[in-house]
Amino acid sequence: MTVQYVAEAEQIPEGQHRVYEIAGKSIGVYNVKGEYFAVLNYCPHQGAEICKGPVCGTTLLSPVYEYEYGRKGEVVRCPWHGWEFDIRTGKSLVEGKPRLRRYAVVISEGMLGIEV
Repeated sequence: MTVQYVAEAEQIPEGQHRVYEIAGKSIGVYNVKGEYFAVLNYCPHQGAEICKGPVCGTTLLSPVYEYEYGRKGEVVRCPWHGWEFDIRTGKSLVEGKPRLRRYAVVISEGMLGIEV
């Protein structure tokens, strides 16, 4: 694997993301509470650009008729069909669904790099 440096870490503020073309692939880099995560900009359901979807949270397990919202800024929702994925792990929030392809993020001397 090689590391492709794409930006200074401070260029992606907490709660934001940027999309970069790296080695012919569109890859989104997210800053989730000060940690950086990279995913292929492709929803495994039907190929939507997942990085165009909203970054949000989800409802948590709660008593009947009560809705507790949590994980704010940790979930990306597909703009086409609403499939939700954990940005940190790439896992679908629905058991048994495919996950997002992830890439390792390297920070060296303040620069963000993606292992491709």
